[in-house]
Amino acid sequence: MSLHINANKEDIAENILMCGDPLRAKHIAETYLEDYKEVCNTRNMLGFTGYYKGKRISVLSHGMGIPSAGIYTYELFTEYDVKNVIRIGTCGTISEGIDVRETVLGTSSFSMSNYVYEETKDTTKIMYPNDELNKVIEEEAKEENINLKKTRILTSDNFYGEAIMAKMAREKFDCGVAEMESFVIFYNAKRFNVNAACILTVVDNQLKEDILVTPEERETGLTIMTELALNAIIKVGD
Repeated sequence: MSLHINANKEDIAENILMCGDPLRAKHIAETYLEDYKEVCNTRNMLGFTGYYKGKRISVLSHGMGIPSAGIYTYELFTEYDVKNVIRIGTCGTISEGIDVRETVLGTSSFSMSNYVYEETKDTTKIMYPNDELNKVIEEEAKEENINLKKTRILTSDNFYGEAIMAKMAREKFDCGVAEMESFVIFYNAKRFNVNAACILTVVDNQLKEDILVTPEERETGLTIMTELALNAIIKVGD
């Protein structure tokens, strides 16, 4: 049991899905998992463990932004026996080639955040997912006939400043979408020897300021991404 995750060590599975919204984690557990139970709820940051197609997995929330995701992944990766984690989240497109409602696989994450520098004095601004876990996700996407877009992610500290950062991130660092968490998840995973990946659903277009996906859909309606992640996480190591 850690400071912010009130789960016993044995209650957290080796393979985990993580999302920002606690209610999305609850929806996934209720919709897809068998014999599931709520394993943590400190500050209403919910987590559940159950079985998907006979394989034990956990679904936990990490909140919004690098500081929140940094806390929860740090504690998960240091206090529990986590081996594989897939973030499933929402993002905005900052590229003409990626449309609203498309499914995206992060190939890396660029951020101007000082999270890493504050801890290590390392000025690295790009973090990477696990290649093998990304490969499993890509193979599963092909089997499910999902048009999976691959791109570098902009991880921003400022939700309302993402549009300001978009041009620079796109032109100088080849970012295609923007969100707020993958950079720190990749960093903590690398630091603590956990395999991490990030699948996103595009919910708004920052080039056109055209938001099409409602808050209700973000909570419960991101089916393609969710099922892709579930089907991929149970194949890791097979």
